[in-house]
Amino acid sequence: MGHDAVPPARKLSPPAPLAASLARLERRCRRLQQRNAYLSALHETSLQLIERLDRKELLEVILERAALLTGTQHGYIYLLEPDQNEMHLRVGKGIFSGLLGVRVKAGQAIGGMVWQTGKPVMVEDYGAWPERLTDRALDRLRAVVGIPLKSRGQVLGVIGLASMDPGKNFARQDLWVLSRFADLALIALDKAGLYEELKRELTERERTEVTLRESEERYRQLLEASPDPVVVYDMAGNATYANPAFEQTFGWKRHELLGKNIDFVPPESWPETRQAIESMLSGQKILLFETRRLTKDGRVLDVQLSSTLYRELGSRAAGNIVTLRDISAQKRAEQEVRRYHEHLEELVAERTAELAQSNRQLEQEIEERRRTQSALMRREVELDAQRQHLEEVNTALKVLLKQREADRKELGESVLSNVKELVEPYLERLKRGRLDTGQEILVGILETNLGNILSPFISQLSSRYFNFTPTEIRLANLIKEGKTNKEIADLMFLSKNTVLFHRQNIRRKLGLKRQKVNLRTHLLSFDR
Repeated sequence: MGHDAVPPARKLSPPAPLAASLARLERRCRRLQQRNAYLSALHETSLQLIERLDRKELLEVILERAALLTGTQHGYIYLLEPDQNEMHLRVGKGIFSGLLGVRVKAGQAIGGMVWQTGKPVMVEDYGAWPERLTDRALDRLRAVVGIPLKSRGQVLGVIGLASMDPGKNFARQDLWVLSRFADLALIALDKAGLYEELKRELTERERTEVTLRESEERYRQLLEASPDPVVVYDMAGNATYANPAFEQTFGWKRHELLGKNIDFVPPESWPETRQAIESMLSGQKILLFETRRLTKDGRVLDVQLSSTLYRELGSRAAGNIVTLRDISAQKRAEQEVRRYHEHLEELVAERTAELAQSNRQLEQEIEERRRTQSALMRREVELDAQRQHLEEVNTALKVLLKQREADRKELGESVLSNVKELVEPYLERLKRGRLDTGQEILVGILETNLGNILSPFISQLSSRYFNFTPTEIRLANLIKEGKTNKEIADLMFLSKNTVLFHRQNIRRKLGLKRQKVNLRTHLLSFDR
């Protein structure tokens, strides 16, 4: 009927082991291509980094290239502080740009952990990581990686990169690339540091040279303006500089001196000058050395000389600087002063002889006065002893007079009391009896004579007691002594009420019955 039907062709699949090998080969090729791309990027980055010499600009470029290599917009660089106690966030990108100045210690957050361990640290979710920084601006971060910047085993800084994309994590390949990049960055930083150090040294050297030039100019102006002659010698003794004061003092011009020995030392001054030169060459300073020097016209000047060596930048002596001062006028003045002093000494000697004579006379007068003073002092001692004796006698007489007054008073009170107790009662009874006229006259005479006899013994107080009974007199005396009613009752063997009765009688007889007057004070006033 027709041709036989031909079946359609089928595509053959490779065996399974071959497919797996091809897949691995393909993945390896992709990794090689990716690594090649990373290496190319690192090569380009290294060229860019090496060209940078400004440290701050270099740090910014390092961070920017690291972010490009890992495909992120957020990163930072910590650098170790000079005191080695903290790391300081120097450069920030993205979310970290507002955290410049943040410091971390060893072991604190990612930067501190990388510093402490010396190894990379990677966190998949920084917002939930317990060791994170507490700044709220970092809450949105997810994957964060830190790479150490190491030199000779010491961590000098940390490069950190971060992502806010939940789906992005840093792979092992990123860590490898960032580690290589950190090595390149450290080389560039070292180069920038060396450049900055060199630039500082050059700046310092330029500043030093300017300072030296300014200092040299100031010293030159100082020497030019110095009122004292100054000359500078080299080690061969040739003059290399002389200031205007030297020209004016010694008469030579500079062009006559420079490059030559100055022959201005008198022959008699050479020994001491030679000795001073030897001392100076041994390292000693010559200060205010007095000698003599000649002027161009042959005059001899007394001078005061100071000299010291000056050295080149090394330690070798280059010459010496000599400062001279003309003290001729001073020497002449000293001679005048010396002659005047000698004249004064002669005058002083004459005056001293006169004073010695006057002193001898004065000593005699002083000796006479001393003897007179000694006699007066002895007389004063005697008078003082007599005065003291008289005072003692006067004191004793006062005591005796006071005692006599007390005895007289006591005697008067005793006589008055005895008369009132022993005589007046009987005299009253006699007067109340039946007496004739003659007897009454005799009784009156008796009372008058008795009053005359008692009058010398009656004091002011006793006269006040004259109308008191003997009991009232005794009670008044106890009241004057400050006794209480109870003490008076005990002493007089009376009751307290009897004592109060007698007190009222005494106040009535003294006219104090209705007055607010202290009885004891009133009785004591009679003795004053």
